[in-house]
Amino acid sequence: MIKFRYILILSIFTIFLSCGSDNDSGVITNPTPTFLGELDFTKTFGGTRNEIGNSIVATNDSGYAILGYVDSADGDVMNRTTNDSDFLVLKYDANDNLQWQKSYGGSKDDRGNAIIQTNDNGFALIGFSKSNDGDVGQNEGNSDFWFIKLSPSGDISWKKTFGFLGNDFGTSVIQTSDNGFLIVGELDVTSSGGQGNSRLINRHAGGDFWAIKLDASGNTEWTKFFGGTFTDTALDVIQTEDNNFIILGTSDSSDTDISDPKGDYDFWIIKIDSTGKLIWEKNLGGSQIDKAAKLTKTSDGNFICVGNTRSSDKNISVNNGGGDLWIIKISTNGNIIWEKTYGGTNFDDGTSISPSKNGNFILVGNSRSTDNQFSNNGQNDAWILKISSEGNTIWQKFIGGSNIDLLHDVIELDNENIVAVGESNSNDIDISENKGFSDLLIVKIK
Repeated sequence: MIKFRYILILSIFTIFLSCGSDNDSGVITNPTPTFLGELDFTKTFGGTRNEIGNSIVATNDSGYAILGYVDSADGDVMNRTTNDSDFLVLKYDANDNLQWQKSYGGSKDDRGNAIIQTNDNGFALIGFSKSNDGDVGQNEGNSDFWFIKLSPSGDISWKKTFGFLGNDFGTSVIQTSDNGFLIVGELDVTSSGGQGNSRLINRHAGGDFWAIKLDASGNTEWTKFFGGTFTDTALDVIQTEDNNFIILGTSDSSDTDISDPKGDYDFWIIKIDSTGKLIWEKNLGGSQIDKAAKLTKTSDGNFICVGNTRSSDKNISVNNGGGDLWIIKISTNGNIIWEKTYGGTNFDDGTSISPSKNGNFILVGNSRSTDNQFSNNGQNDAWILKISSEGNTIWQKFIGGSNIDLLHDVIELDNENIVAVGESNSNDIDISENKGFSDLLIVKIK
């Protein structure tokens, strides 16, 4: 029987807090226990090498699909004979049965970062590829963006690579209101020689946010990069109600497109119009390292960003330890409505956020803390956190074994069950089996 621990916390209703206000850290004292949810299962998928789940999407048949990458050619893994990395997609039905698994790639390393279901009930995948053979067919440098359009059954409909001589990698994709796609990631501008904009202008250096707009058939409509002379990595994107786009990422630049840097690394948020023109940009963070992960829309038309912070000044009102999960609610103009940190005295990280019913949110990450109402079975435990629309903790759970267990993405299904995906090195306590070095981890709460 799977053992699990839960921490149940009474939500405290507060007014919205601005950045300059006295801010609650998200740790609630004297909780009143209430039974909220239970762990349905943990599952591991893998062989004798590395398998990792990076992204999950709810599907129209009440199931879900997972994207990550696979190194193994044994164990649970089918139809592979080599040990290079390939994109891996797992499709599950509404009863958590695996319907199909597919891997995609060439003879070098190819790793998937994000999956969405498309309007035709197929899927779109984004990540990077170092191959120029097999399913890939073309590579312009070290690594390229690799975009794959799949049928509902997982067959490749078409695919595209984008990149130049350096390390270029895709991190997120959305289907746009015109049935096309916008993909984002990082462009190695130095190695590209300034290529990557629709016109050769605004040449920067280092790595920049790179946005590529495709039509429904995968034809490029425009490409634009944004950033400064150091490293700027786009990590997530959404389309706004006015048919523009907001892109979230991390930046350590302090020039060119970046106007107000806060510290070593900041959350950097930009809004661009439907043609890729920069509308506004914002740096959020403190004087230390603050790294973004994901963003989502709120029910009142604003946005929430999640990641981690090591700062305790400027935009961050409280830091509980080495690093905290940091969540920020921003307006449509990028101004902070409220911000909160969650964590103990060790390092705690937020990696993804998903809307929940009644305007609430589900977050995932991992934790090393053992105080401030945190517990830990090993080095890192998987962490699932539900918060209210105001950012108050409703409940949180820690799941893991004696080694490293991480969650990278989460969804809430129509029946309000929660499914999260990540990776595990454990084979004890909450994790019943490990097939290799790192297994793809699936956690379900109902």
